[in-house]
Amino acid sequence: MSKVPGDSILTWRGHLIALPTALAMTAFAYGAHGRDLGQWENDDPAVREWYRTLMQPDLPKASCCGEADAYWCDDVHVRDGRTFCRITDDRRDETRSRPHRPIGEEHEIPPWKLKFDRGNPTGHTVIFLSRRNDVLCFVQNGGI
Repeated sequence: MSKVPGDSILTWRGHLIALPTALAMTAFAYGAHGRDLGQWENDDPAVREWYRTLMQPDLPKASCCGEADAYWCDDVHVRDGRTFCRITDDRRDETRSRPHRPIGEEHEIPPWKLKFDRGNPTGHTVIFLSRRNDVLCFVQNGGI
C-alpha cells in the first residue's frame, strides 16, 4: 500500500479539530452533578442508591445524573448498525423535576454510553439525557 502524499498532515488536521471538541465535552461532563430535588422519596432505597451512584461509562468520574435526567426507553432497535431507543416513559415529569420528553421521541445511543456494570433495578431500559439532549448513559433492563 502506498502512502498518499500529505497523509500525515490530514491526520494531524483531524486531530487538531477533534482535540478541542473532546476537551470541551470533558469539561462540561465533569461539571455535571446529579440533582436531588426530592424526586426519590417514594422509591425503594436500592433504586434510589442506584440512581445516585451511577457513573458514565466513558467518563467514570462523571455522574449519569439521576432520576431527573432518566427516562424509560424500552423500545430499543438497531438500524444501519446503530442502536436507537424510543421514549416509553409515561410517568409524571413534574414529580421528577425533569423536562418533558414525548412518548415515541427517538434517540441514537452512542456505543460509549452503554452502561452494563451496575445492573438495573428499575424494570425498564433507562436513558439519561442532558438538558441539551445529549445521551449521558444508557442502561438496558436486566435487574441487579
